[in-house]
Amino acid sequence: MKLCVAQIRSIKGDILQNSNTHKRLIEQAIHNGADLIVFPELSLTGYEPELANELATTPDDRRFDDFQAISDANQITICVGMPTTSDSGIRISMLIFQPHQPRQTYSKQYIHPDEEPYFSTGQGQVFLTGNATKIALAICYELSVPEHAENAAKHGAEIYIASVAKSADGVEKASKRLAEIASTYSMTVLMANNIGYCDNFEGAGKSSVWTNKGALVGQLNGTDEGILLFDTVTQELVSQENLIT
Repeated sequence: MKLCVAQIRSIKGDILQNSNTHKRLIEQAIHNGADLIVFPELSLTGYEPELANELATTPDDRRFDDFQAISDANQITICVGMPTTSDSGIRISMLIFQPHQPRQTYSKQYIHPDEEPYFSTGQGQVFLTGNATKIALAICYELSVPEHAENAAKHGAEIYIASVAKSADGVEKASKRLAEIASTYSMTVLMANNIGYCDNFEGAGKSSVWTNKGALVGQLNGTDEGILLFDTVTQELVSQENLIT
């Protein structure tokens, strides 16, 4: 199975322009044979908590139908970040488009204290299955919560993919933790981070992949948009590319 994480510089609150950038990165991933691509936290709006209430929508928003069409036509699973509405408040969510399947949503179950004024917690873990392999999804702060990775391992996950929005200091801490998750639970681990200014910090990129032994085998830089592709069968990096414009 070929897994891909995308590194993107989201334009603050511009869902249309960000969607177009997503599509260009997805096209590159498809060209390289990716089975799944995951974008950073709140990638369609940028990580902007103060705008979340204004920008939040429902998971079935027709503006995202193009992602389903691309998924169907190319047999690729696409995971994008978007604030969504719920009865309990606004959630930090990942919209999941799978070939010829109903749209799924995974909402962040553990939120950082700084996010509590803007967001409510999601309920329940979502697992994806590809080639008989179980994939656990995580959103940013969740990777720092031991119970999250433990639960993924208990449910038989072999792959752990974190969609994040982190500064340079945050990336350094997350990288150590994700390498630890990989080696402790024998899971292949990937991280998709943003670049560019958002909220009150600069996204530091360095989207990465670790083998199920905890070895770092691929990492993007901290300044450019691009994709990182990993083959779970060979446990080798397939492609590392900057965005073609």
